[in-house]
Amino acid sequence: MKYRALGKLNWEVSALGFGAMRLPTLGNDFANIDEHETIRMIRYAIDKGVNYIDTSYGYHKGNSEVIIGKALKDGYRERVRIATKLPSHDVRTAEDFDQCLNEQLKRLGIKSVDFYLLHHLNKLVWPKMRDLGILRWADRAIADGRIGYFGFSFHDNYELFKEIIDSYNWTLCQIQYNFTDEQFQAGTRGLHYAYDKGVAVVVMEPIKVGRLLRPPEGIAKLWEESSKKKTPQEWALRWVWNHPEVAVALSGMSKFEQVKENIGYANQSQPHNLNPRELELIERVRDMYRLMSPISCTGCGYCLPCPNGVDIPRVFEYYCEAVNYSDVTRRRFMYNDPNMIKRQERADKCIKCKKCEEICPQKIHIPEMLEKAHAFLME
Repeated sequence: MKYRALGKLNWEVSALGFGAMRLPTLGNDFANIDEHETIRMIRYAIDKGVNYIDTSYGYHKGNSEVIIGKALKDGYRERVRIATKLPSHDVRTAEDFDQCLNEQLKRLGIKSVDFYLLHHLNKLVWPKMRDLGILRWADRAIADGRIGYFGFSFHDNYELFKEIIDSYNWTLCQIQYNFTDEQFQAGTRGLHYAYDKGVAVVVMEPIKVGRLLRPPEGIAKLWEESSKKKTPQEWALRWVWNHPEVAVALSGMSKFEQVKENIGYANQSQPHNLNPRELELIERVRDMYRLMSPISCTGCGYCLPCPNGVDIPRVFEYYCEAVNYSDVTRRRFMYNDPNMIKRQERADKCIKCKKCEEICPQKIHIPEMLEKAHAFLME
């Protein structure tokens, strides 16, 4: 296994981290984890050098943390560091901070968690958590030994990411990053900003929730042009690991074969390992994915602020993700969740003033596409 520095800590993390959001299940019940297979997979990964396990309060309806605790018995706990997350969306009062953390420690069967993250920060959740005093609480939880280090996971734009990074002495942050998402959310700018501040960057969705595993025919033909035959999964992971600013790439593995494959890829990983020809091929694949998108929005944010408050980039993000990657059910749910996007920020609030259209670098007919996106996401 290859290892990398985790930010400012005097500790090296495995290039591959085990994400515990998509563990094997029995039947179609997301909460019913296949305990035997999960423990086998996790212990195999640790035996092969993986030393970072990522879970959260709500994964598998709370059962992920329970299974992780069981998998780390028999001496395995001492060989890894655990990251879990506070369910920021569900927090209502400051008293919830202690209640959630204490419950999570009990589930995991430990007295202290190595890394504790605020989950899914965005422009709605971050102000709520900040104003409830989460940063002062974190300092107390670190002082009393229940938390080793503090961090956050992020889903919003670069400017908010920068604001959050500058607000506290974070140890690590978790961002979505893959070769199709260089300009998405925190993106490459956020990766570099955090790294330069000494904040370790944990990458989630390096293969975009598995969507990059099954490329359309045209993209599959592009991959075949390489003289070095690799799976789409390997290309995606190698691209992430090519960045020296990345500390660890998480993979949510649900099959034992996936664990073996990803460990094999991680064993070959290192920064600056892609040659110019390989990088050019990945750029061509990225461009083709973008051409397939129903809207050529890059998320630059030039269209904001909308005079009527519509969150144009986010609406387009949900629409494109639903269409491009057959992620319809999840994106419709998110579009209708006021914790993700306020009612007054949805596309139906557009008054067709076209001020956004006048300054859009991509020359998108924004009011027209907002109407189309809203109709699709509300079906």
